[in-house]
Amino acid sequence: MVHGRVQGVGFRAFVERHATALGLAGWVRNADDGTVEAHAQGAVEQVSALEGLLRTGPRWSEVRRVDVNEAAPLAGGGFRVKR
Repeated sequence: MVHGRVQGVGFRAFVERHATALGLAGWVRNADDGTVEAHAQGAVEQVSALEGLLRTGPRWSEVRRVDVNEAAPLAGGGFRVKR
């Protein structure tokens, strides 16, 4: 979960682009509470790299906090934006 000014600033596209480049599977979506939720699966190094990018975000975002939790593995591959 990414908290701050993270909706309406291209955050989901930013996450999708970088997760795909890192070879991760998963998804990203806007949550109703104004946060962005992402679920990424892959090698520890790649997931850690994405976490670092989430803490920075795209140019117009303002990330205040990133909560990281383990989750159940995903079925399938690729990374997408969920609506």
